[in-house]
Amino acid sequence: MKPIESREQFNEVINSEKPVIVKFFADWCPDCKRMDMFIGDILEQYSQYEWYEINSDEVEGIAQEHEVMGIPSLLIFQNGEKLAHQHSAYTKTPEDVQSFLQQQLG
Repeated sequence: MKPIESREQFNEVINSEKPVIVKFFADWCPDCKRMDMFIGDILEQYSQYEWYEINSDEVEGIAQEHEVMGIPSLLIFQNGEKLAHQHSAYTKTPEDVQSFLQQQLG
């Protein structure tokens, strides 16, 4: 996963013509650390997509603008539009994440 470290970089990433997946996280978040333990296999399975992560504490305002109320959250963007949003309550297991990606990306 590539880090997003600024608002400018975030805006550039989400304006991709292809769908991109962005994980919102924070260093203090135990569920984020749990997701990190299983996300590797999912990254391989969906390697045709670009994956990014943004620390919602370090790049302020973006999480609120995109209605990220809990972390970790996965959002899919394309051409600057949010296509899908998997809220934190539904990202606790590999099955949850795979189901979301299968439903949204096929």
